[in-house]
Amino acid sequence: MIRYDVLKTIMPIIRDQFVVCNIGLPSQELHYLDDQPTNFYMLGTMGLASSIGLGLALTQKQKIISIDGDGSVLTNFGTLPTIANNTANNFILLIIDNGSYGSTGDQPTYAGKKTSLTEVARACGCGCVIECKGEDTAEELQKALKSEKMTIIVSKCDSGNIKVPVIELDPVVIKYRFMEELNKKNQKN
Repeated sequence: MIRYDVLKTIMPIIRDQFVVCNIGLPSQELHYLDDQPTNFYMLGTMGLASSIGLGLALTQKQKIISIDGDGSVLTNFGTLPTIANNTANNFILLIIDNGSYGSTGDQPTYAGKKTSLTEVARACGCGCVIECKGEDTAEELQKALKSEKMTIIVSKCDSGNIKVPVIELDPVVIKYRFMEELNKKNQKN
């Protein structure tokens, strides 16, 4: 199971959620599978999906899911202690750990070698950290959405990419439609 397959299995679960998705192919795959105005696609900032998601969760009541990759989390390693020390019980960080930098040619990451992002997150003080196989991600994500605690899910899958088109939406449009949906949801609550 590769990242695309993991995303495909979680689509029914995240369709009505606010999602901040990692740069490059993960965002392109998510857009290709089921473009939603509640999806915030990262187009030029590697490593910041988890930080942006946490910031949103700290200022919103809605559940916020950040989909990040092992390479991006390694690029912004400060995100894990920041998450641990700024609890937002409406935040879920889904790290799709394929052991590679998928968007740049599948070069191996240290998470594909000796470094365990699960152990690093726990060592940083993150309380609820779950590691699962790619095929179990949907089940773990459903549990996290039902819980009232911040959760980090490290989904282990194989490296590999499928060919998907680039996102042709302007970044300003992506931000605008995401914020519009968030504002609508806040007004209802």
